[in-house]
Amino acid sequence: MIHQTIKEQLKDAMRAMDAILLSTIRGLLTAFTNEMIAKGLNDEFLTDEQVITIIKRQVKQRNEAIEQFTKGSRNDLADKEKLELEILKKYLPEEMSEGDIKVIAEKKKAELNVTDKTKLGVLVGAVMKKTKGKADGNVVKKIVEALFV
Repeated sequence: MIHQTIKEQLKDAMRAMDAILLSTIRGLLTAFTNEMIAKGLNDEFLTDEQVITIIKRQVKQRNEAIEQFTKGSRNDLADKEKLELEILKKYLPEEMSEGDIKVIAEKKKAELNVTDKTKLGVLVGAVMKKTKGKADGNVVKKIVEALFV
């Protein structure tokens, strides 16, 4: 379980006195706790799927922050966010290649009998469901859109 692993790594980060790792893990654990409270869960740990969803949300926040800090010429803060982003990415499953995503998209397009762009959203949703968090939504959208060019 990823949640349990991250909780155990908090102690290692404290021992190592790694401030960036420690703050990133603490932030993640806080996000996990907030999610459990929001959903009314009484379990000790979230499922791996729930954890991955939260981590992806955190990754997206870091990417947006990096972009904003870079625009504002705050490279010191952007660098900190980049370090946290690298830590977060270690907890995510390996991303699928664009070739693998394209194969899935083509199969789903034929399966759902999608012939034009009006059903683009349905196809993107089906491909995202099939990839189960192993593909970035923007990459999937780009590949699906390319099928109609």
